[in-house]
Amino acid sequence: MSKKTVIIGATPNPSRYAYFAADRLSNAGHEFVPVGIKKGEVFGEEIQDIRKSPEVKDVDTITLYLGARHQPEYYDYLLSLNPKRIIFNPGTENPELSKMAQEKGIETENACTLVMLGSGIY
Repeated sequence: MSKKTVIIGATPNPSRYAYFAADRLSNAGHEFVPVGIKKGEVFGEEIQDIRKSPEVKDVDTITLYLGARHQPEYYDYLLSLNPKRIIFNPGTENPELSKMAQEKGIETENACTLVMLGSGIY
């Protein structure tokens, strides 16, 4: 079953983990929406500018590739997407945002999206 995923920190740079995540999500049949500050596209999807708080409906998962120190200005936006879960990839762990999400009934995981996809537990 496809899980619509918003990639926060998306980039067209093929050496970055967020780029790998877009590739693996696409190959696994999951719809993804790349959101970040970089311009360009990833696997046919235009990167949406996070500073403009792009509207995304029916979000299953947010996967974070944005360091914790850069997250506070986007807390309201991330929570407004009302995802079922937020995955904090290595280096993005944030107890404050995790607690805020859990208080809204959003599942949080400190995990690696790439590993989850590779092992079939996404």
